[in-house]
Amino acid sequence: MTPEQTLKQYWGYDSFRPRQLDIINSALEGRDTLGILPTGGGKSITFQVPALMREGMALVVTPLIALMKDQVSKLRERGIKALAVHAGMSRHEVETALNNAAYEDFKFLYISPERLASDAFKAWVREFNVNFIVVDEAHCISQWGYDFRPDYLQIALLRDIVEAPVIALTATATPSVAEDIMDKLAFGAPNLVRSGFERPNLAYVCRETVDKRGEILGCCNGCPGSGIVYVRSRKNTEDISAFLKAQGISADFYHAGLDAAERSRRQDEWIKGGIRVMVCTNAFGMGIDKPDVRFVLHFGLPESIESYFQEAGRAGRDGKRAEALLLWNDDDCSRLRSLHSTSFPSLDYIEGIYHKVHAFFDIPYEAGAGRELRFDLGKFCGAFSLNRAQAWYAMKYLDRCGQWTLMEDVEVPTRVMATFNRSELYDIVIPYEEMRTILDILMRRYEGLFSYPVTIDEDYVASRCGMSVGGLRQMLYNMSLQHLIRYVPCTVSDIIRLHNDRLHPRDVNLRKDLYTMLEKTSRDRMEAMIAYVSEEKRCRSRMLLEYFGQSETENCGWCDFCKKNC
Repeated sequence: MTPEQTLKQYWGYDSFRPRQLDIINSALEGRDTLGILPTGGGKSITFQVPALMREGMALVVTPLIALMKDQVSKLRERGIKALAVHAGMSRHEVETALNNAAYEDFKFLYISPERLASDAFKAWVREFNVNFIVVDEAHCISQWGYDFRPDYLQIALLRDIVEAPVIALTATATPSVAEDIMDKLAFGAPNLVRSGFERPNLAYVCRETVDKRGEILGCCNGCPGSGIVYVRSRKNTEDISAFLKAQGISADFYHAGLDAAERSRRQDEWIKGGIRVMVCTNAFGMGIDKPDVRFVLHFGLPESIESYFQEAGRAGRDGKRAEALLLWNDDDCSRLRSLHSTSFPSLDYIEGIYHKVHAFFDIPYEAGAGRELRFDLGKFCGAFSLNRAQAWYAMKYLDRCGQWTLMEDVEVPTRVMATFNRSELYDIVIPYEEMRTILDILMRRYEGLFSYPVTIDEDYVASRCGMSVGGLRQMLYNMSLQHLIRYVPCTVSDIIRLHNDRLHPRDVNLRKDLYTMLEKTSRDRMEAMIAYVSEEKRCRSRMLLEYFGQSETENCGWCDFCKKNC
């Protein structure tokens, strides 16, 4: 079967987008391949097609849990066997998934990067028949990248175990980052397939203003169709959403603080057109395939051109005219410079945070390796009278230099444990028949219910009980009041995974050379972002393309500069 036939059979398309087939053919030839395609360029097709054409299973590493769940769901809808292993799954669920990947005919296993170093994964990976190692968001492996993840460095170790070519994919990589990606992934030979970054239908507009709300309102009224408004904080999402609603505009807000079910509901409603404008933090948008977004508006300066280019690129994926509007003023520039300073507290301060975190969880010296800690930043900072922002960036740096893994906004699913022995089931008083039905389903479905808190699938249990998920949660809470079960409700939490035992003072390796390099590259990105919006004598599109190493460019004809001067 050819790539075109595979595409037609599973996706119904007759032809590929630009450079997709080049990446596919390169992979099918057995060559390590780095593909750089713009946001909306169809990166997933470039590894899914070759994986379906080869015997075995593609191992897909991605940091985006929501995206891996979405892709697994879409593959299954097409009759393709796929599964995922990610944070929030119980040990039993992980073992079951890895067993299925080894001994069943699955075509795709999606796995989060922090799982690569786990003993469970290392024990199973030799049993897998891997046809490709796929690295999504590949810029995360580069220390020079804007979103480096230390766990990505584990991917290269797979190459000592798994004999399979690498397909690495990203939407945003400068030339230096692209070289670093290929080096860190131990490419047999440099092999870069890059699409042009031009978006001829997308007008990039920068507007200096103090009346941002007025500009947002004007954009929403002047641009028909759906849109995204990116803001800097969760509070701003709620405030601006309320402002737009008060002006008669269909809008809602989205941020990582909402529970998973509510985030999913709002995202689906926006995709279907029930909500016209989504006001959100950068937690929204990754992996969303909505082609008819007519505008993306930034309520202030992003931290880097990389993140701006990716977020703005969610507009106009259908090829029709769309606008990327960035609102800014001098206060935004000052805020960005202040944020840079806050992002790099002193190394002494960072080491202090290391020890405070261990003390917060009563972890003594030479203990703690392997523990996963559910972390509440507010309580932690309150306990030690710390500035939240500084403490958070110190923790992020400790992640970056490998002292621990910090996972943000992890969905921790509902867990339940029976508080009585199985033999006592018919002797205890169960006040409502619904409670007995729930217990019966839980006992049939979940081994270990009487031994430890088990992760449950609320949708499944609620469906079997003939009630809503909300009704199930209320009933589980009531059952806990009756001392029938221990009930740990689902929540969203930051998680710290400790890699090593707690070190003594001054033994913590904070890598001063890494700190110096990161501070400089962060400052350079900040200044590039400020220079981009401040420039009045060049085409916006050309500036973006040249930033990513595309030297042969032309004026776009649509941006604010071109409209005034062309």
